[in-house]
Formats: sequence, C-alpha cells, structure tokens
Amino acid sequence: MERDKYKESVIETVFFLKNRGVQTPPIAFLTGTGLGNSTASMNIAAKFRYSDIPNFPVSTVETHQGELLFGTMCNKNIMVMQGRFHLYEGYSPLEVTFPIRVMQELGVKYLVISNASGGLNLNFSTGDVMVISDHINLSGHNPLIGRNIDEWGIRFPDMTEVYDKQLAKMAINASQKAAIPVQQGVYAGLCGPSLETPAETRFLKTIGADAVGFSTVIEAIAGIHAGMKILGLATITNINNPDAPEKATIEDIIKTANQASIHVNTILKGILEKI
Repeated sequence: MERDKYKESVIETVFFLKNRGVQTPPIAFLTGTGLGNSTASMNIAAKFRYSDIPNFPVSTVETHQGELLFGTMCNKNIMVMQGRFHLYEGYSPLEVTFPIRVMQELGVKYLVISNASGGLNLNFSTGDVMVISDHINLSGHNPLIGRNIDEWGIRFPDMTEVYDKQLAKMAINASQKAAIPVQQGVYAGLCGPSLETPAETRFLKTIGADAVGFSTVIEAIAGIHAGMKILGLATITNINNPDAPEKATIEDIIKTANQASIHVNTILKGILEKI
C-alpha cells in the first residue's frame, strides 16, 4: 500500500474510534493464540469487531476472536486486541502493524505483546511464561521497508533495547509474587505457518534462541519506531528438542495457552498496578 494512503487509512480508523467515545489508552495489550482469556479482569467499556472497524484487517486464526476492546484494568485505561494478524495469513507487514499505528495515533505509550511459543531452551517447561529479553527476526520481512513516515518515527530506529527492562522487571516480580513459573530469553520470529524441522530447531538453538513463534517481532519493530515501551510475554506451549522430536498439534498448543492465560492476566495486572 502507498504510504500516504496507508497513513490516511490509519487516521480514518482513529477518527472512527474517537467518534464512538473511546478514551485515550496509555496502555495496549495484544493477545496471542489461545490467550484471549488473559483479559478476564478487564472492565469493558466499548467493544468492536475487527470486521466493523474501517480499514482493519480480520483475524483468520482459530482462538483469535477478532475484537478490539477498550476499558479499564486496575483503574488504568487500556486497549486490548483479542487476536492479531500474521504474515502467514497472507497479510503484508504494513497490514500486520496497522493496529500498532492506530495505537500510536491514539496515544498509546506502553505496548504488551503476548504470544504462544515453542520452547527451545530445554530448561523450560510447558506452561512457563517467558519474558522476552530480545528477539531474532527470521521472518524475512520488516514493516519499515519503503518510504519512512517521519511523523511516526525516525528512518533508522535503534534496536539495542526493544523490550523495556523496567517493564520486564515488573513482569518478573509479578510472576514471582504469584508463584507463576517465569523465564527470560530470546524469541525467534519466523514466518510460518509450518512448524520447525529438527534441523531448524537445532539451528535456532545454536544462534541463541530460547523460544520460537510466528508473530511479535513485526509488531515490536513498529512499536519501537513509534517510540513505545514494549513488554513481550511468550507462553511456552511445547518443548522442541531436536534430538527427541515430538509432533506438536495446534489443538495441544491452544489448550496449553488457554490454561496459561490466567497467568498472563495476573502478570498484566501486576504491571498495571505499577505503571
């Protein structure tokens, strides 16, 4: 999409939302596969189906409800995306990050991104929550390719600290306080949708990845470009051991993510109480 038209579409979407009385949210939360229930503590003031929002993409993946929520949590205004968009659905990087630009125009300062991930670190266990310390973009895409929109960010954003250390510390403290199994590590973002071969898993481990998935990095790059502080939470839904590979099914991944969604909700509340 041509950049000027893209920006016009973002402004049109923001106008639509503001005309329906949404409050400017300083915090936005993007839920991943099977994690739609991680906002159980939210008091919802407004709800929009993606299909009813001008210019918004539509989720096609199971468990991604496709709803945009506005309300409060721990007395903080918050915006929640129940469902995201992936490159493997056929969306372009600009379409994947369209909601991030809407958040930027609405005034979002903090972005929490969650996902369901395969564990590569054999010290991890299924059901752990990994606080993302860094990422490796192996998707083959970048949402900043093309003419830069200077009003949204600089041409070459620094990526030495994508995931905010203070937010990560808050998440770890909230996890430990609630006795939630928590890890820290590097997330590798692939394009998908096929899952990793044993050889690919071995490669990812060799280059320093602790978990792998098909989302997050594209949104995080746009969020950094937008000047947001970012927290990444990866729910470990299965362990990928290249020397003893086990088949993973989307049903099992969703089941584990659903079970862990209450943990993500607890961590999110702990963070909101401190911001």
